[in-house]
Amino acid sequence: MLNILTVCTGNVCRSPVAAQLLATRLGDLDVEFQSAGTRARNGMSMTSGAMALATNRGVDPATTLAHRARLLADSHLRGTDLLLGMAREHRREIVELAPSSMRRTFTIRELARLCEAITDDDLRGAWSQAERSNEPGVRLEFMLRLIAAQRGVAPEPVTVLDDDVVDPYGRSPEFYERSGLELEPGLQTVERIVRLTFE
Repeated sequence: MLNILTVCTGNVCRSPVAAQLLATRLGDLDVEFQSAGTRARNGMSMTSGAMALATNRGVDPATTLAHRARLLADSHLRGTDLLLGMAREHRREIVELAPSSMRRTFTIRELARLCEAITDDDLRGAWSQAERSNEPGVRLEFMLRLIAAQRGVAPEPVTVLDDDVVDPYGRSPEFYERSGLELEPGLQTVERIVRLTFE
């Protein structure tokens, strides 16, 4: 089983939407998606805008209703194969909690940007010579090493904000829609990578 954690601030908008959409799209594989927030108030529900964003994209409404926010702790990072912040501040806080996680921690938009020039064959080649290369966790580890090595090599974002997903909390439905659009390339990239690990 792979374990993937998405992280935002309050754990009521971006990170649960990302985790739920990924779980919906990758439900045929042995992957667990969880989410947490760096400033979350434990037990809070998703916002109505986040629920609508998720359900309009195929998430079961019962899943959105069942979500309860949780504050990010170092215990959440142990045994996690991929850590996805919704913005650079979340990536930084994850790495501060677990410095050894740097090569498996990205913002979701950064991950998509770094993977633009990497082919599926490049990703397969990253783990082809590894011991236990038939194990999804090992495959993912070696692919993430390749992806992390693109930092400083891949084209930089036009602005630093291009690696962040906009926070729609307390804002209009248009901001929720924008948040969903900004998530999409990263969601597609995660799906691509995860499916390769289970080939």
